[in-house]
Amino acid sequence: MKKVIKMTPKRVAFVQAAREILGESTNIVDRADIKTVELKSGLSYPQWLVKGDTLRKERGLFHLPNDRGEIGEVAFVKNTGDLVEAVNSAITTVSDAVVQMAPSAISVMEEEDSYVPEKFEGYVPWGNFNILKEVIKSRIFYPMFITGLSGNGKTLMVKEICARLKREYVRANITVETDEDDLIGGFRLLNGETVWHDGPVVTAMERGALLLLDEVDLASNKIMCLQPVLEGSSIYLKKIGKWVHPAEGFNVLATANTKGQGSEDGRFIGTNVMNESFLERFPVTIEQTYPTNKIEEKILVNELAKRDKVENDFVSNLVKWADVIRKTFYEGGVDEIISTRRLVHIVNAFSIFDDKVRAISMCISRFDAETKESFLDLYTKVDAGVSVEDIMAGSKVDDSDEDDDEEEINF
Repeated sequence: MKKVIKMTPKRVAFVQAAREILGESTNIVDRADIKTVELKSGLSYPQWLVKGDTLRKERGLFHLPNDRGEIGEVAFVKNTGDLVEAVNSAITTVSDAVVQMAPSAISVMEEEDSYVPEKFEGYVPWGNFNILKEVIKSRIFYPMFITGLSGNGKTLMVKEICARLKREYVRANITVETDEDDLIGGFRLLNGETVWHDGPVVTAMERGALLLLDEVDLASNKIMCLQPVLEGSSIYLKKIGKWVHPAEGFNVLATANTKGQGSEDGRFIGTNVMNESFLERFPVTIEQTYPTNKIEEKILVNELAKRDKVENDFVSNLVKWADVIRKTFYEGGVDEIISTRRLVHIVNAFSIFDDKVRAISMCISRFDAETKESFLDLYTKVDAGVSVEDIMAGSKVDDSDEDDDEEEINF
């Protein structure tokens, strides 16, 4: 019995175009075939064909139904020569001006089958989670700017919401070097051929995915190429002569440690004063703080539970210790802060070494000697079970194993 899927006028149009371009007997297509049809026919990318398992034959190969939505038997699978011929044939249909701009051997690099992220085991929803979830769930185009100190879970929160809602998620990590080629797409050299590669912005737009611009305040003015994207408009890929239209559900979120005004205290080196017109295209700004003590304890307990460990007293002391440091930081008493991410690092180190002092000492060694010493001293005041002597001993490098190795070698 044949499988049957629902066919709409757009789906029928794509199927008919595919068989006209690829051959009437075509029953199996890959992503390069699909892009060929898209380029030559001018039809939109068929998300319905590549999403889910209904039409998937195996990784990268999909059943092409007939006009009634019936999935027939596989007649044949084209070899590499057929594929190259089809791609080159599609390129010849592009206008002469575009062909002169681009090399003749052009195909499209393969995308992932799905961009839905994995759920984070033990994740604890908190803060702005429900606000962001409402917007993402609505599938309305509504860009949001999320700002807050480092290590407080901004990026993870967005990713986890997408995982729970089964929404596709495309993350673009922004640096000062990020430009239009990185974001929109460009030509890459692959196996001796020039290949067009869609950037994360185009990928997210075509798939109706959530685009996350991570650490956006590190960007230069080259990011202004995203102005029409932030307005929900279509963009024109001038290098290949193609319009890209945002699919239903597409949205843009940006995370940053500042509000786009730079970092006056020097804590976030490399952040820039961002263009006002760029920032104005985000309707709302969400300020993300660190979680409450209660939430933070749940986060750390869940991290330890992944490794079958229970140390509630240690977790409680760590959270109290971090809370005191943060309050002192906000009052200007110290220049450094213990983030939620840093606490997770500590409990993970503890799960490996089973030594509280060593775990703390190793994970705060990134700070200067004076700050590290004051933080360790403060912990002894929070945890009555740890003394200054323990701290001093735990701060020393344990080279006993190294000595044993020397004895074995020098026989």
